[in-house]
Amino acid sequence: MLETKSKVPTLRLVALAAVAGILVGTTALYVMGAIDGNRSEEQVVAQGEASCPAQAERLAALDPLIRGDVAALLPAKEAQSVGDLAFRGPDGSDMKLADLSGKVLLVNLWATWCAPCREEMPALDQLQAEKGSDRFEVVAVNIDRGGDEKPKGFLDEIGVRSLAYYRDETTGIFNELRRRNLALGLPVTLLVDEDGCLLAHMNGPAHWSGDDAEKLIEAALGRPAG
Repeated sequence: MLETKSKVPTLRLVALAAVAGILVGTTALYVMGAIDGNRSEEQVVAQGEASCPAQAERLAALDPLIRGDVAALLPAKEAQSVGDLAFRGPDGSDMKLADLSGKVLLVNLWATWCAPCREEMPALDQLQAEKGSDRFEVVAVNIDRGGDEKPKGFLDEIGVRSLAYYRDETTGIFNELRRRNLALGLPVTLLVDEDGCLLAHMNGPAHWSGDDAEKLIEAALGRPAG
């Protein structure tokens, strides 16, 4: 009974993902432009190898759980830190992902004009409500251009209460992930360990409040799967 119920939003998300080709094209036009201070791919990998020495063990534990609702996740091909990704915090101040070190993070980039993003937002909010702690956080970063009125209005409209409000109206964070071949369109999601090391990434929506996502997060936290 519960399994059947959980598949309803999953099927809806799959249907919306079919629109992703259009959204990818829109996003590509929307966020074009280079970013100052970009590092080369060699520098990214070199830093990752130095700061993420235990990544292979973590990936081995997660690999059997990348299935079902989260089957589209792609394990990181090489060690790399994403702690330098920059955006604005809930108080509007500049911050980096490294400022949240010590927690396993599910980082999700979204926009109000992205239909799959809007569809999966309640599940992300539920995941944060159920699993959020000093060891885990869903970091949903809005990349709408302009002011805060539209994204905040959307979150209020759908009743999001548990997610902190992160923003990057410059779309720099998306451009950086695209440069690293981690982002094609929206939504894009990263699973990041306590040290800011990338474990896996996904382009497209998922049912983040389902059993498959819960087991994946529990494993990322080092807890045995139920």
